[in-house]
Amino acid sequence: MDMRQLRYFVQIVESGSLAKASRQLFIAQPALSQQMTRLEDEVGKPLLVRSSKGVTVTDNGDALYHHAKFMLRQLDQAISVARQEHATISGRVALGLAPTTVCQLGLPLMRHLRAKYPGIVLNVIEGLSGHLEQMTRVGQLDLAVLFSQNAASELSVEPLLEEELFVILPEESKLVARHRRELTLHEVIALPLILPSPGHGLRRRISVEFERMNLSVDAVAEIDSLPLLMHAVAEGMGATIKPMAAVHALGASPQRWRCLRIAGADMKRVNYLYSLPPEKLSPCAALVRDELKLVVKQLVDSGTWQGVERPASAAPEAGKAQPAEAQL
Repeated sequence: MDMRQLRYFVQIVESGSLAKASRQLFIAQPALSQQMTRLEDEVGKPLLVRSSKGVTVTDNGDALYHHAKFMLRQLDQAISVARQEHATISGRVALGLAPTTVCQLGLPLMRHLRAKYPGIVLNVIEGLSGHLEQMTRVGQLDLAVLFSQNAASELSVEPLLEEELFVILPEESKLVARHRRELTLHEVIALPLILPSPGHGLRRRISVEFERMNLSVDAVAEIDSLPLLMHAVAEGMGATIKPMAAVHALGASPQRWRCLRIAGADMKRVNYLYSLPPEKLSPCAALVRDELKLVVKQLVDSGTWQGVERPASAAPEAGKAQPAEAQL
């Protein structure tokens, strides 16, 4: 087995057919098929199931695919470092962030890394938490900030910060009296709410608190795009329930928004920092992990990131994700 065969195999899996992969790789299809036959012979297990519709990966092939992706990424980083004229800290690190986290952390982290480690290429992937969890589990991300403590049990996990959820509406909105600073759940449910769809982790977290009071959540609109949701709220279509970081989604001054606390409810969610296990985490990714924690501390301590608290105690030390009640 060699790295070339692994590259061919990964491309076939991602292309879904030998014909498409051969075009991507500029290799004749019979030669590519022969390489895969040799790879399967060496592994001793079938890796691909061929049919007239293309190829599908077997369970053994799926396991090899995820490990091969990691090995190839590490090889590419090693080659990149070896080609440099001067020894510097460099490499590519894939980081998954939810939309609200990107609003508050994305640009400060990029500025920090560009100033301190210009050789690091930070690949920020923005997505809903469920999608990022899947990418984390299959090894497509080096690091991710997620909202569940048991999203990927084979990875290292530590609490990063705790966000409070607020009722957010425009500063000039007449839906709530100007003097009010907090609302009860009964008052919140009377508002025209614009929320993420029921499959969204934040929506489930909100629903849990309402269900504890035997209340159900009805939304006038369900939007999974953070910018669109905040635009709808800005135009007076309703109010939403989000962490305070959401007020930065449209790039306008935070003063244009009102963020009201929700009384009598535990409207909080914990942000967890996930990383590949130590034996798979590259030195470059480990460095970005540590710098990310430093930037978060600076943002929280300076008051730039509002509505959050850093964890009072240290995380479970670079270990596996610990079983706990799901933080949706």
